[in-house]
Amino acid sequence: MADEHQFIENGLQRSQIDEFFQEELGRAGYGGMDVAKTPMGTQIVLKAEKPGMVIGKGGENIRKVTTALEEKFNLEDPQIDVQEVDEPDLNARIVADRLANALERGWYFRKAGHTTIDRIMDAGALGAEIVLSGKVTGARSRVEKFNRGYIKHNGEPAEEVVDHGQGVAVMKLGTIGVDVKIIPPGAELPDDFGVHEDMDPAEVVPDAVEANKAAGVEELLEGEPEEAEAADDGAEAPAEDAVEPEPELEEEDVEEVIEAEVETDEEEVDIPDESPIEDDLDELEEDVEAEAEELVAEMDEEDADADEAAAEDADDADEGGDA
Repeated sequence: MADEHQFIENGLQRSQIDEFFQEELGRAGYGGMDVAKTPMGTQIVLKAEKPGMVIGKGGENIRKVTTALEEKFNLEDPQIDVQEVDEPDLNARIVADRLANALERGWYFRKAGHTTIDRIMDAGALGAEIVLSGKVTGARSRVEKFNRGYIKHNGEPAEEVVDHGQGVAVMKLGTIGVDVKIIPPGAELPDDFGVHEDMDPAEVVPDAVEANKAAGVEELLEGEPEEAEAADDGAEAPAEDAVEPEPELEEEDVEEVIEAEVETDEEEVDIPDESPIEDDLDELEEDVEAEAEELVAEMDEEDADADEAAAEDADDADEGGDA
């Protein structure tokens, strides 16, 4: 079998074993497992909130689980080691199962979510996130999130540092998925840093300290900026007492300056002649008046011609009547 197929088969077998433990040991507070194959057989480490329920009276329950593993998954000589979870509120798998059970018992999703995440943070977690997805209140499914503290979503810290657990709540309207992420207390994240006040730089970075001494950085930092610049130029820094005072102005000089400014203001300002725009406007007005006079004369001539034509028509009419 190729290596790729072997990896897929091992992962599938691991998922099936995890689901089997979740069904069989859910009431005991199943908190996850670690599987390691050794020359002596398969070593399985179980994490549970109540190890006594996992082992059973006289080891009866653990023997049943071991026999089921040999028959269902063909494991060679499985050896199960049960460990108690120190802080159940910091185990994402246990928290997800508790929250799913609370929803099945009728808890309102918002109250259950806030209560659960508050318990996680009170246990000392650096950060936590709870995601409920499904028909939480009505016929339409949606997603509700509850966040506290600091959480990582991608990269190596999300795989190595964040504890991830999932659960399912079976409701009348449908199933609700419960997804829990927890960063345990004391987790080392790549972006964490600390300041050590009592550390000697010569012990931590001796090469950098020697390089600074060779470049004279400490001497430059100890002296004032002006003194350092003067030292680079090879000249002495000027003393504060050597600063030349500004010359005092006499009253006569001030009066002469004021009079000169007043005379400058009183000089005549050349006012330009009338702008060419105004000349153009005057010419336009004259042209308009001439055109108006011509129109009036034409109208008078037309009126005179009309009067003459009317008089001629009246004379012709009189002559016709006499005849």
